[in-house]
Amino acid sequence: MKVNNAMQNLPPYLFARIEQKIAEAKENGIDIINLGIGDPDIPTPKHIIDRMASSIYDSANHQYPSSVGLLEFRAMVADWYSRRFKVQLDPKTEVVTLLGSKEGIAHISFTYLDKDDISLVPDPGYPVYGIGTLLAGGQSYIMPLKPENGFLPVLEDIPAEIARKAKLMFLNYPNNPTGAIAGLDFFAKVVEFARQYDILVCHDAPYSEMAFDGIVLPSFLQAPGAKDVAIEFHSLSKTYNMTGWRIGWAAGNRDAVEALGRFKSNVDSGVFQAIQYAGIEALKGPQESIKESCAIYQERRDIAMAGLSKMGWSIEPPQATFYLWAPVPQGFTSASFAELMLDKAGVIITPGNGYGEYGEGYFRIALTVPRERMQEAFDRMYNVLGKVEF
Repeated sequence: MKVNNAMQNLPPYLFARIEQKIAEAKENGIDIINLGIGDPDIPTPKHIIDRMASSIYDSANHQYPSSVGLLEFRAMVADWYSRRFKVQLDPKTEVVTLLGSKEGIAHISFTYLDKDDISLVPDPGYPVYGIGTLLAGGQSYIMPLKPENGFLPVLEDIPAEIARKAKLMFLNYPNNPTGAIAGLDFFAKVVEFARQYDILVCHDAPYSEMAFDGIVLPSFLQAPGAKDVAIEFHSLSKTYNMTGWRIGWAAGNRDAVEALGRFKSNVDSGVFQAIQYAGIEALKGPQESIKESCAIYQERRDIAMAGLSKMGWSIEPPQATFYLWAPVPQGFTSASFAELMLDKAGVIITPGNGYGEYGEGYFRIALTVPRERMQEAFDRMYNVLGKVEF
């Protein structure tokens, strides 16, 4: 039997290929240092685990949950937004619980795009923005993210005829894969652009708490009028080291929240309630673990920056996320450089072309291994590369 056209055009997911390479290397007895996938190695804080453990034994949590999430969890999300960003949300109408933010990001295209409708998609960018658009039958219009523009899209470069046809715009700051950040001045420009062209802005913000050097980052919803045109996706995955727990939310424009919740009620049965109670504990409980995680990632960032500098790279250290984005040396493509690092150094890095056309010529490093392994990875790379040219 033949799959549909969207599935025929769907490439293998970037990190599924990386996981396959890791498995093959392990089968061959090769010691691999994985700097490829952004999966925190720091454990989930104990008080969150303890709340999950006690909630499992409550039989009320063994039944189907609400498809839009416990009101208690959504109220805690709203409380967190109020405390963290001074943004006021109605938990009943402006927050929906997700099976991790990835699920909501993929599904928002199904709620808004008809066949051949346009999404404005950043490149390089998280692959799911374009994949969700493709599966929903829409078309992606690429917004290039270039270093000379601070890896921000230039709104003025989007043709008016494209903007008039677009229904969605995907943004992601702090940015994966580049580590770039955006301020409220940029967000305010986006709000006016979206209002002018009747576009729903979908802001992906899972790294808002992963910042270095004392920087405090904004929410898109802080921009004046943002809730009129935007929905923000967030997650407990990076902030509290809960990637495997699969819990997140979307918040903001009530029509978009309602539509996404209605879609979800037809395709999934919600997040296990015990996990939602653990999420409540994460958001309301002690927050010291966030600072501790950021300090660990900052130390690893500095090790990575020193390692790259020793080999000849000259790049600015990222101020947020736990990624480094760097150009490949002269004579390499993204893929060939990643292959060399795997084959000769036993180090997994992510080739930039996996994030789109404008990712070619770059690679991404994830700061998600202990400092000793991070140092070893760069020692191995130096032994293979020595000094490089660009």
